[in-house]
Amino acid sequence: MALRKFTVTKNRDGSGWILKDNKTKRLKHTFRTKTNAKKGGVVKAILGKEGGSVRFEKEHGGFDEERTYPRSKDPKRSKG
Repeated sequence: MALRKFTVTKNRDGSGWILKDNKTKRLKHTFRTKTNAKKGGVVKAILGKEGGSVRFEKEHGGFDEERTYPRSKDPKRSKG
């Protein structure tokens, strides 16, 4: 089974940050700040047992970092 992919991005109206499923484009969760999204275990708990790969966007474009939950699903050949 393929790894599910998600993105944390700034909300269009500037009111916070959102976690979206890349495939379905559905909203999974909202956060007041990007720091809240990155806090220990928050995204992991939202994704549950299936986990997935989460990319964190910078406020003005591009990507800050990518994390895989649970870590055991991280592809072995990736540099991160």
